[in-house]
Amino acid sequence: MNVLRIASAALVGLLVSTSLSYAGPKVVSGPGADPTCFAPWNAETKYFQWEAKPGPYRIAVVNGYVGNTWRIQMIKTAKAFAEDPAIKDKIKEFKVVSTGTDAPAQLGAIEDFINQGFDAIVTIAVSPEGFDRVIRLADRENVVIVPFDNILDTDAVMMVNEDQLQMGRDWGSFVLKELAAKGKTSGKILEVRGLAGNSVDRDRSIGIHEMFDATPGPWEIVQVVGNWDDGTAQKVTADALAVHGSFDGVITQGGSTGTVQALLDAKHPFVPVGGEAENGFRKLVAKHSAEGLTGLSIGQSPGLVAISMKAAISALEGNVMPQLISVPLPAVDYTQLKDGVNFWTDLPDNFFTVNEFPPCGVNISGPAIMAQTEENVQ
Repeated sequence: MNVLRIASAALVGLLVSTSLSYAGPKVVSGPGADPTCFAPWNAETKYFQWEAKPGPYRIAVVNGYVGNTWRIQMIKTAKAFAEDPAIKDKIKEFKVVSTGTDAPAQLGAIEDFINQGFDAIVTIAVSPEGFDRVIRLADRENVVIVPFDNILDTDAVMMVNEDQLQMGRDWGSFVLKELAAKGKTSGKILEVRGLAGNSVDRDRSIGIHEMFDATPGPWEIVQVVGNWDDGTAQKVTADALAVHGSFDGVITQGGSTGTVQALLDAKHPFVPVGGEAENGFRKLVAKHSAEGLTGLSIGQSPGLVAISMKAAISALEGNVMPQLISVPLPAVDYTQLKDGVNFWTDLPDNFFTVNEFPPCGVNISGPAIMAQTEENVQ
């Protein structure tokens, strides 16, 4: 009986020690590793440290929606970066899957990779909520999850993003300033929103409305959903023009080339436009800015996936990391556009122009990205 009790106690102790050794990251003091690359979001950002694992590592990218050019370029960028000499030797196995817009399908894919023994999972969340169970599972198995772009409403995981709220504010501020210079302090604005139900679309829209709500106006803001896709944005912009006639300014979260093309097709007078960093949008602004198409282009870079992969590897190596990593907003307005520098006449319109992050040593060439495919790697 005593032997049985001793054995039972030993088993319980083993289980407890095992669960404690894989209880997710510790909250520690900063600064973190490589702060010029992995900059904390603000002074209140906490820091994580995972138990170091020997490499090389098994890493998966779990995407959701894949129906627009940004997501396609993001997947191609992830594949190209996995082959980059800077990290290639640190990756034992690399997988990519896209699960669509169904949140349970995405969560199931993440759980499956955890159960397969992958070391890190980089993901664009379909929804900012509902990840609690997979986060607990990842912590139990000492797996690093790194949401980026569409991040989560939690501080329980390390995340990478640009400031979406500020992006919306900057677009709103630009359009207001351009209109004020023309003597306009009220009017009608078209807002072409992104993919419904995620944090990026939500936060950008909040930022836009903050700026207009802070002025006397009145401003009428007409919202349409463009899914950050050129074809969809062009159609919904054309439909909005057919219904509303004209707008004093336009802010398009993505599919910016399609939005401007709809304005051109309708022979709409040129107005200030805040948009994303598609090569085609920058081409059109550069071509027509002297005629009144003043534009501000801010890039949510598909290259965020590369920084997220690099952050995951750094965490697996046991380095101290910020819980929320801030990537600066890369912005240019119509006065700063230069062919061959921040847009390219010889690259496709749907190419996203921002892919270099010198502080992180991330510099993926356009040809290297375009040589990849958006297909799953399983």
